Amino acid sequence: MQMSEQQHLLSRLDTLESEAEIRRVISQYMHLCDDLRSEDSVTQIGQLFTCNAEWAGIGELYAERLGNYKGRSAIEAMMRKYVTHPAHFRINTHYLSSEFIYLNEINEATGRWKMLQLSTFNNGQSHLNGAELIIEFRRENNIWLMNHFTTRNLFSRPIDYWHSPSGLPVPETKRA
Repeated sequence: MQMSEQQHLLSRLDTLESEAEIRRVISQYMHLCDDLRSEDSVTQIGQLFTCNAEWAGIGELYAERLGNYKGRSAIEAMMRKYVTHPAHFRINTHYLSSEFIYLNEINEATGRWKMLQLSTFNNGQSHLNGAELIIEFRRENNIWLMNHFTTRNLFSRPIDYWHSPSGLPVPETKRA
């Protein structure tokens, strides 16, 4: 059966809107992880996952260190471990790149990103991590949610510090 031009345009529009919503979901997840300091953040993270979602560290380093969690409540419990006083992270930033989103079916999609995480912990130590995220999304009640989240370490290393009060080196400019 041939799709009408209107059906074709509506299908394309749904694809574009779905991709945009998936970007918002992963962006909000990273934003909440950047400032994981309250129970409210944990709850908001949980709401980005399906009830039966799975969150998994994979590969040699992350499978052991990060583990595997099944179900929204288990994912929230894992995130809750980072909500400490003083805060576990002094600085925590996530940067996503190399995005790929593919709609597998009407209500399922797969996303892949490369991620850099720059952190300073409450003990003053800093760390740089690179990872690959592969995430399966599912649309439930017209809302895109993460259903299977995997993170695989690409590299990981301690560093001295992130922020320095030293002046920013810029080319000299003549001022009038």
